Amino acid sequence: MIRGSEIRQLDAPYVLLTAAHNEEAHIERTLQSVLQQSVLPKRWVIVSDNSTDRTDNIIREHARKYDFIEFFRVTRPPGYSFAAKILALREGYKRLQGVEYGFIGVLDADIWLEPSYFQELRRRMEQDTSLGIAAGYVHEEVEGRYQSRKFNRIDSVAHAGQLMRRECYEAIGGYAILRFGGEDTHATISARMKGWQARSLPDLKIYHQRHTASVGGELPGQFRQGQMDYHLGYDALFGIVKCISRMMHQPFVVGGFVRMCGFAWPYIRRDKREVSQDFVEFVRKEQRKRMSSFFVSCKNRTTLQHIWKVH
Repeated sequence: MIRGSEIRQLDAPYVLLTAAHNEEAHIERTLQSVLQQSVLPKRWVIVSDNSTDRTDNIIREHARKYDFIEFFRVTRPPGYSFAAKILALREGYKRLQGVEYGFIGVLDADIWLEPSYFQELRRRMEQDTSLGIAAGYVHEEVEGRYQSRKFNRIDSVAHAGQLMRRECYEAIGGYAILRFGGEDTHATISARMKGWQARSLPDLKIYHQRHTASVGGELPGQFRQGQMDYHLGYDALFGIVKCISRMMHQPFVVGGFVRMCGFAWPYIRRDKREVSQDFVEFVRKEQRKRMSSFFVSCKNRTTLQHIWKVH
């Protein structure tokens, strides 16, 4: 077995959790990108979420070779679900008891990273002690080249290659189990509710080996994301504007329309949301503030354009 300290210095106080479900096509590259990090994690718990392909064998092979990698398998009824993923991560978290660390990261099993990613991400968080959650921008392949995902935002932190300060993770109780996904959004908002900052860093890149919302198909994915927005308590006007904005991207019009249907359907059913009322109120306050700032900005631009034309 190769010890982490025999490869390179193993004194960085961060650990990683990964939930992998049938990722034989992608996880080898994910494993290699972590092994090539300039600073390795103290522990990396990879949980096979009831995988039925070669995922387990690939992970076991690396766990036998590298002592900081720990393999664990959970068994459940077949099929993919967002709840199952979080349950797998929680099982992985249990296996970190007794490990000393300052940061905990969640790494998806279908991404790869540049060698300095975690070292640089940790450095930024050490410089800004108010930063509770941080990650890079997700990049996806378009016509043979990786490009920044259109929906990346500085205030939205993707869980794909996320680091969370340990105190922040414990304050928010880890990742929530949400039927329609959005655990990264929930964690980001919960952190801000607790007084932490959450930020994405555009110059740090996360390379995603499949396209967002591709599980189950593009349009079902858009419908599911509309349901997710409802259950996260999104303000109705904000949700509608978001869906209209989505119409400007492929698949044009229909993608945004399907997402709007997904957002409206739980309203029609009067579904009970999966988050607390305090969470809903906080989300809507933030969103209304963003919309107000946006409309003021638009008004100022219109005024400036008018002045320019007059003069």
